Amino acid sequence: MNILFIGDIVGEPGRQAVRELIPKIKKREKIEFIIANGENVAGGSGVTPPLADELFGYGIDVITSGDHIWKRKEILDYIESNKRLLRPANYPPQAPGFGSTVVQSESGIDVGVINLTGRVFMQAVECPFRIGKEEVEKLKNRTRIIIIDMHAEATSEKVALGWYLDGLVSAIIGTHTHVQTADEKILPNGTAFISDAGMTGPFDSVIGRKKEQILTRFITQMPARFEMAEGDIQLHGVVLDIDEKTGKANSIKRIQEKLKQ
Repeated sequence: MNILFIGDIVGEPGRQAVRELIPKIKKREKIEFIIANGENVAGGSGVTPPLADELFGYGIDVITSGDHIWKRKEILDYIESNKRLLRPANYPPQAPGFGSTVVQSESGIDVGVINLTGRVFMQAVECPFRIGKEEVEKLKNRTRIIIIDMHAEATSEKVALGWYLDGLVSAIIGTHTHVQTADEKILPNGTAFISDAGMTGPFDSVIGRKKEQILTRFITQMPARFEMAEGDIQLHGVVLDIDEKTGKANSIKRIQEKLKQ
C-alpha cells in the first residue's frame, strides 16, 4: 500500500497547500493512507480543535505532533477524546492524549502510527528508544504496518532510532526541523527512513516565518515577534510503498509539490 507522510504543516499557507495539493498527489501516487505532522497549523504554533477537524476533512487519517502540541490550551479536551490526533508517546503518562493509534485505510487495512519526540537539544522527556519499543510491542499484534514520526532536533538521535527499530516498524520519518533531508533509504531489515520530511507552508521565509523578523532577532539578539510568511507555498513529505503482508518497506520517495499562485 502507498502511504503519504506530510512534513510539518505551518499555518494557513500550509493548510492551503494540503487542501489544494492532496487530491493531486493522492491520485498520482495512488495513496491509500495519509499521515501529517500538524503541531504548527494554528498560526505556526500549536493546533486547535477546528483546525484538526479541518485537516481530517482534507483526507488526513492521522495527525502527529511534537513539542508545540500544548501551545493551544483548547486542544487538551480534544486530544483526550480523539485518537487520530497524537502527542508524543514519551511524554509522561499523566499527559492527556495518546501516543499511538491504529486506523483503517480506505481499503480496510490497519495502519499503526506512533509519535515520539527527541531529547537532544529539546525538553527532557522519557526515553524515545525505550518507549518507542514498548509502543511497537503494543501495536504489532494488531497490524504489521507501523509508521513512527520521530519529532526531534538532532539528526544523530533520529538516525540512531532508525537502526534501533530497523525491522520492527515499516518506517521512521523525522520531523521538527522544517528542512527536508536527502538521506531517504531502506534500512537492511526493511524499515524506511528519512531524517526529516520537511515543511509544508511558505518557503519564502525562515522555516515558515517572515525573514525580516528572524534576521532582526539573529542580528540584534533582541526579542522580536515572529509572524507567518506567505510566499512560495510548497508541500514536502514522502511517499512510502509498504508490503501489506510483511509490513516491510519496498520504497521511500521524497516529494516537493509547489502550489501555483
